[in-house]
Amino acid sequence: MTRNVRRIALAPAYILHHRPYRDTSRILDVITRDHGRLSLFARGVRGPKAKLASVLQPFQLLLLSWSGRGEAAQLTGAELADSHPPLPAASLMGSFYLNELLLKLTTRHDPQPSLFDDYHGTVAALREGTGLEPALRIFEKRLLEALGYGLDLQGVDADEYYQFRPAHGLLPTVAEAHGAVAGQSLIHLANEELQSSRDFEDARRVLQAALAECLEGRELNTRAVARAVVRLA
Repeated sequence: MTRNVRRIALAPAYILHHRPYRDTSRILDVITRDHGRLSLFARGVRGPKAKLASVLQPFQLLLLSWSGRGEAAQLTGAELADSHPPLPAASLMGSFYLNELLLKLTTRHDPQPSLFDDYHGTVAALREGTGLEPALRIFEKRLLEALGYGLDLQGVDADEYYQFRPAHGLLPTVAEAHGAVAGQSLIHLANEELQSSRDFEDARRVLQAALAECLEGRELNTRAVARAVVRLA
């Protein structure tokens, strides 16, 4: 009996990560709009004569085709969905951070079209010059919501201060308390209208604490690299 081989054609996708495989091939970790996150074997895509080498790049919306069964299917085609300039250098580290979040926090083969669209919109905004800080914070917020760990920001008082504890959420505190975040900052985060340096600082503190809980102690390589760069600077 012949087993059915699944064939997918021209699926919108982004490459999150890739690694060498044998002499001329790669294993691609991709996120697709309609099929979730998955791995693909891309044969013959390394080397000076590889036709797809220039196409299979991160932060470019691609149309990928593949076939096969099991965990890693075979890439059968790839093309650019559209032609875009590269991301600004200042946004690259933050964009790789987004990729790592998706790799470590999403479930394989679990389609989440809205999360894919959020990622696509964030990459497009960064390419057009949107500030890195607001773009990252809003994506983190939406990622937590997609994972089922969204922050409960209802009933926050703009004139009060809060501490965030992953197991308990937001707890009232005083302005002088360690880790206190302003209610006004949380309201701006809820409305996705971060404006001031205080907004960014408070949003980063709360969102990264929530993400750390989801990561369950796993280190993010992009954060380690960013800290090393700061130390060298």
